[in-house]
This record gives sequence, C-alpha cells and structure tokens, in this order.
Amino acid sequence: MIEQIQWLGQSSFNIQGPPLISINPWRVPRGVFHADVILISHNRCERFSLADIDKLRGPNTKVIACETAAREIEDCVVLRPWQSLTIDRACIKAVPAYSSTTGNRVTEDTGLGFIISLNFFDIYYTGDTGFIPEIQHIRPDIAILPISSDGAMTLKDATQVVKVLRPRWVIPGSWGKMTEADTNAFRREVAAFTEVIMLPRQM
Repeated sequence: MIEQIQWLGQSSFNIQGPPLISINPWRVPRGVFHADVILISHNRCERFSLADIDKLRGPNTKVIACETAAREIEDCVVLRPWQSLTIDRACIKAVPAYSSTTGNRVTEDTGLGFIISLNFFDIYYTGDTGFIPEIQHIRPDIAILPISSDGAMTLKDATQVVKVLRPRWVIPGSWGKMTEADTNAFRREVAAFTEVIMLPRQM
C-alpha cells in the first residue's frame, strides 16, 4: 500500500487506489488526471486551494471537506467528526483535528483528519492537529503526519502520536524547517514502534 501513496509537498498527498484520492491538493500542475475523491482537512491557505481543487475536479469527483472549508466549495460533501462515507472501494471516516496547548478542545475553526480504509489497510491522515485525546481510539496501519516546526504538530507531538497509534508505517510530510538531524532523531525515537517512510516529493 505504501507504493500507492505519493507526497506532493506541504500537506498534500495522493493515494492511487482505486479510487484515486487527493488530500489537500496544492500547486497541482495543469493536465493532471481528475481525482475520484478530493479531501480537504482545513481551510488554511496551505491546505486549501480552490484553484487546485478545480484542476483535479471532474464531473464525477466527490469533494469532501470540513465545515469551514465546505462553505467556499460548490457541491461539497461535509463530514463531521466520526461520520463516514463509502466511495467505490474506500471507506472514509472523518476524525477530529485541532490544536490545544491547555488540553481543552478548540471548537472554532476546527478541521478534520481522515481514516481511509482501502485494500485492507487503514490509513490515518492526521490533518492539522496536535496530540489530542481522540487519537487513543485510532489504530491505523499507516499514519500520515504533517509535521512542522511552526505548525500544529511538532516533532515532539509526532513522537507522542506514534507511540499511541503504533502504526506499522508512518509517513511524515510538511516538514517546514525540519533538518536532517530532526529526521534522524524522529526515526530513533519511534524505531521501537514503527517504520518511518520518507517519501520523495513528487512535484
């Protein structure tokens, strides 16, 4: 399943499927194939681009988003936390994604993560989140963690998340200002729980 996942930069990923699932498309080149499903986790600029959604959107494409982003997208399906939708061979479940330094849930401007069940694998895309209590209820095979030194999930948060999730593989993305030393430190911290897969950027 790992070979069917592509990192496109920032927090943008493709899962080949079928169905072809695009998560937070960003700076998509012209002339690409239409996606079957587009998932939007948040309405922040680096995770939400109407122009890129339009490039990937065909007549049968399903666009699924959190409520705040869906307000700006025509014919968009809104999923709320723990709701799910089946499209072709994929089951997509929305999960909470938010940040809080106090441990109290932030309800304003809250985004989503997604659990994508496909080909007998559960892929957890955390979205723009910190280390939150809801993570304890998720047991994925693959975890995709958008990590950034200046974002919601820091390297320390990501290490905590992996130790709770214990996925077979973890795929970091959106590295921001992380260095090679940070990458190596992350590998060492989680080596007992998971295998870290550093995907090459596809574009």
